[in-house]
Amino acid sequence: MSIEAKLLHLQAIQNLLAPYRYLYCVDLEATCDDVGESPRPLAVVPDQMETIEIGLVVIELETLEVVDEFQRFVQPQVNPILTDFCKKLTSIQQADVDNARTYVEVGQELGAFIARYPDASWASWGDYDARQLERDAALAACPSLLAGLPHFNARKWHKGLYDNQSKGLKQTVEAMGLAWQGTYHRGIDDARNVAAIVKEMLGD
Repeated sequence: MSIEAKLLHLQAIQNLLAPYRYLYCVDLEATCDDVGESPRPLAVVPDQMETIEIGLVVIELETLEVVDEFQRFVQPQVNPILTDFCKKLTSIQQADVDNARTYVEVGQELGAFIARYPDASWASWGDYDARQLERDAALAACPSLLAGLPHFNARKWHKGLYDNQSKGLKQTVEAMGLAWQGTYHRGIDDARNVAAIVKEMLGD
């Protein structure tokens, strides 16, 4: 990709974010099981996947500084017992979710948290997290946790800026020469790494 094309793409991203003071970088972990041939972990019934961890990192867009974080485990209601596959993939244990609050209760906590950072949009690595929030809302019969906030796909931003095939989150962090933070497939750690990628792209 030429420097001119990259600058144009970066300007397009900056224009999308211009109306906002904050960007929330979000990652969710959900109930899942090994379904054999599938290359991605899915629940036996995908529509019944439930979030079990929410990780959110707040970036102030003017300074590109991380100013706060939010992390909560969530108690699943439809499939309250985590599979061995899920525990191994995420490192989240049964006690973590047994002692957690429900999706609705965590949503109330999150709502109070993000109220401190208005004029915001949010981004995730791919569109899975946005779809998962809609699944959770349907199962819990409540509004989506980030309802009303524009969502951006940071993976598409990266692909457009660097003109290469989309990679997994950890591969992308390493390819960009950034230091991986924490444990892969943990909500708060993945959110921190999404934030690191976003900061690198916007500051490039």
